[in-house]
Amino acid sequence: MQVTAEKKKEIFKEFGGKETNTGHAEGQIALFTHRINHLTEHLKENKKDYSAELSLIKMVGKRRALLNYIAGKDVFRYRNIIKTLGLRK
Repeated sequence: MQVTAEKKKEIFKEFGGKETNTGHAEGQIALFTHRINHLTEHLKENKKDYSAELSLIKMVGKRRALLNYIAGKDVFRYRNIIKTLGLRK
């Protein structure tokens, strides 16, 4: 399932400030998190979908790289995005 344009605008508006601010790191992390959650649910039902599994691994790596970037720039932004998205359990 593709993420709809409305859902993307909603995510970027909530985390990026404006719906057109697609380059904001927090917005990108939120979008990756939404897609990762969707793929995780898909893989629970389709265990042998290896291409989706590879995509999931790549997205997790990209999200981790963005989180490392934010952590290096501003620890408070990093802690806020972790708490808002509920990434640490």
